Amino acid sequence: MDARTTTYPQEGQLLVKVSDMSMLKDIKKAISMVKGVEQVQIPRRKRLSAYERALRDIEEGRVYEAKDVDDLFKQCLG
Repeated sequence: MDARTTTYPQEGQLLVKVSDMSMLKDIKKAISMVKGVEQVQIPRRKRLSAYERALRDIEEGRVYEAKDVDDLFKQCLG
């Protein structure tokens, strides 16, 4: 029977999903205190163009169809 050896990568990555963004800095600080952690980064969110935001609004149903401005305000404000 041949002996098997397992090799581990020299470095790895950990993805942490945070639901409360107000805790992000505290979580980053806590993770950076763990032995062996070299770097903790918070990626910047991609900014959507006006066109991409409009497409997202259409997909999520945030679209109004009105006869005139007064009708639009009635729909938006109730």
